[in-house]
Amino acid sequence: MSADNKSYGRKLDPTPIQPGLTVAQMVDEHLFAYNAARLREACQLLARKVMQPEVTVGVTLSGALTPTGLGGSAIVPLIEGGYIDWIISTGANLYHDIHRSLGFELFQTTPFTDDLSLREGHVIRIYDILFDQEVLLKSDAYLREVMRLPEFQKRMSTAEMHYRLGKYVREREKVLGTKYRSVLGAAFEAGVPIYTSSPGDSTIGMNVAALRLMGSEIGFDPEADVNETTAIVYEAKATGGQSAVIIFGGGSPKNFILQTEPQIQEVLGIAEKGHDYFIQVTDARADTGGLSGATPSEAMTWGKVDPEQLPDSIVCYLDSTVAIPIMTAYVLERCQPRPLKRLYDRRDALITKLQQTAQQHYLSEEK
Repeated sequence: MSADNKSYGRKLDPTPIQPGLTVAQMVDEHLFAYNAARLREACQLLARKVMQPEVTVGVTLSGALTPTGLGGSAIVPLIEGGYIDWIISTGANLYHDIHRSLGFELFQTTPFTDDLSLREGHVIRIYDILFDQEVLLKSDAYLREVMRLPEFQKRMSTAEMHYRLGKYVREREKVLGTKYRSVLGAAFEAGVPIYTSSPGDSTIGMNVAALRLMGSEIGFDPEADVNETTAIVYEAKATGGQSAVIIFGGGSPKNFILQTEPQIQEVLGIAEKGHDYFIQVTDARADTGGLSGATPSEAMTWGKVDPEQLPDSIVCYLDSTVAIPIMTAYVLERCQPRPLKRLYDRRDALITKLQQTAQQHYLSEEK
């Protein structure tokens, strides 16, 4: 095989980096190999195929992303541009994202601090981020004040809980005149449903539990979450569209977004092949056997990913706090805004459609 054979792939032909280079140009022209190349491939896949109107885009958020400010700086612009249709997040990301919306401050520091001194000074540390313990106490008090309202006195999906919270958080942002926009507030305005796969595993869930302990009727409905997320994916595929998952980190949110396909195929018995596009940014290894590091091909064996779409599956082994700003800037520069799908507003209709299809399957089985 000669060195000029095109089967070798793209020729590595670097040019000097010049002042004025845009993020998109840097990605396309200077991320050549290793995980830099995987990041380039992910960005280009987003621009060329994923960010099309017929693709329903689900995003997962794991790890301490919003304390860094990435909620307002990256996720919110993607929501408002119609690039994210639904979200599964850890509760912690949603909780810590509202601190700035309530007028509180977080500070940058070094990770090499005296934690005992911080503890004695009632200062909280998230690696190289610091904030006063009062931020937690006052955020908790705000949440409990809102969640005592009559509209919260029932069991509901986490999407409904977050939608209702988002209404009040967004109003507080307006009253305070804060420039920071929260994920909850932006999702409320855009009709983007946000789910938490482990609602009790966060300070929001802890405050819900405290209210229940004191006699409140508030509560989560995890079965509703399973059915609603499954209905979203089923609608995307049943209407001739496609489903994309963009996974930042791993953990429970990763499984929850991927399990929608086994729920359709294995549990409900509806013919389907799997998600069409799979992009993951993770620092987890595959060889430990954990879900966080599981590859798209492994997910394919569960029916989570369409085997015909494996070429459009990318794993980038990189810190999400590096990838998210770059991917966001690339999408905003290379992609046209998409019409909002407002999936939150359509939840009842989507559930009804899924229910009718599943009932037809069970009736045919009984015959």
